[in-house]
Amino acid sequence: MSSWLLRGVVMSIVHIAARIILGAVVISAPLSSPLARWLTIAACIVVAIVWGGLDGLKDARAHSDPDDYEDLTVRWLKAGLFAGFVSCLVSWILGTVWLNGIGQASLPIELIAGTSFVALIVFVPAFFGASVGRFLIRREQRKAELAAEEAAEANTQHAVPAA
Repeated sequence: MSSWLLRGVVMSIVHIAARIILGAVVISAPLSSPLARWLTIAACIVVAIVWGGLDGLKDARAHSDPDDYEDLTVRWLKAGLFAGFVSCLVSWILGTVWLNGIGQASLPIELIAGTSFVALIVFVPAFFGASVGRFLIRREQRKAELAAEEAAEANTQHAVPAA
């Protein structure tokens, strides 16, 4: 399975689960639905940030030169579009056939607007996480290079006899 497809499938499941949980909360406690909406969106964003961050850490460790980094941008864009389309389609089907309160719109609106929204909710946080992950590894690498240069400089100073 392609790496973007795996990410898209998992993020689809996360978004579908979030919509089902949100639907259950809206039905059981309608007054707390605004908070529940924010919490479900935040949960989806956190999953994307963490997974993107792990991708960035792994990629930066595998490639010491930033020019050799993998193209995580396209990977996460594909995953976001896939997750958006699948989660919106499945949520629309579930809301039409089985679950009340899942909050679906008409199919064309769900597939266009919903897919766009979910794609952004996946892509932007994942790209941010990947950038942070790469930054952290590059910072560690620069510190290690600086420490190695200082150690080499200290060794050469000790090797030269004083006049």
